[in-house]
Formats: sequence, structure tokens, C-alpha cells
Amino acid sequence: MNVNIKRLSPDAQIPQYAHASDACFDLVAAEDVIIEPGETALVKTGLAFEIPEGYEMQIRPRSGITLKTKLRVQLGTVDAGYRGEVGVIVDNIAPLNMEVPFDYGPLIVTGEIYKMNGELPQFSYIIRKGDRICQAVIKPVEQVSFTEVCDLNDSERGGDGFGSSGTSI
Repeated sequence: MNVNIKRLSPDAQIPQYAHASDACFDLVAAEDVIIEPGETALVKTGLAFEIPEGYEMQIRPRSGITLKTKLRVQLGTVDAGYRGEVGVIVDNIAPLNMEVPFDYGPLIVTGEIYKMNGELPQFSYIIRKGDRICQAVIKPVEQVSFTEVCDLNDSERGGDGFGSSGTSI
């Protein structure tokens, strides 16, 4: 499948698969963004996509960032009809007043301490232009129709919800 891409920023990078067998391709930050503890930021990619009808692009976290940092990429959907810039919503879940016995931060996406002039709160993260910030996949979607009814068919589970299958591992 071919997907047309428009570069909206000279710093935007065309997506690439890290390995030939990967399911997802990487999206890259087109600008520097600082996310302080407890904040949420929109990281621009500098790209617009022409996703074919019947498909969506799913935005997903990169496992290394989730494991090694306090940054959390929010899942997202880019619909086929959207032609604007794709942005990635990123939360810094580090506590605002976490105390550590040494100077710790700011940090970069790899989790390393980044030295810079100026003061930022501890556990601030700097996403640098060119950092791989998330991964994405283009998948088919099926639209459904809805029928309002008075009753639903019974099932084994019924209305049992959160924790209904037990809480132990």
C-alpha cells in the first residue's frame, strides 16, 4: 500500500520501519519540546498523511520510552479524512514534588541526563527535534451500523465488569 505524505516542516522526517519485519513505523519529533512533571504536550511531526479510505493510522507508544522514562504517549487515531499535521500527545507522569538526594534532570527521551543552561524542574524531559517519539501502524477499519433494541441477548459473562475474572495473577 502506498500512503501519500506531505512534509509541513523542513525538519520533518519521512517515517521508516526500523526492521524489515516490523509492524509499526516510527514517527519523529519535528521540533524541540520540554515536558515538565505533570504536564501534557503535543509533539508535532511536521507531516500530514493521505490515509486511504477504509483505513486509519494508530499512534502507539514506543516500548523503550515507556520502560525507561516517565513519558507516556497517548494512543491515538488518525482518520482517513484528516489532512492536517499529525501530532503526538505525550504526558510526563513524574510526580511534581518527587524528592531525590541529587540533582536529577532535565532528561532526554533515552532517559539520560541532559546538560543545558537554564533551570527546569527535576524530571523534566526534553524531546529533541529528530527523536523517535512514537510508532504508528495503518490498519483497515470496518464501520458498523447500530440498531437500538429493548433487550440484549444473554451471555455467560452478562453485565459483570471490572475485576469480574478475578484480581489475582
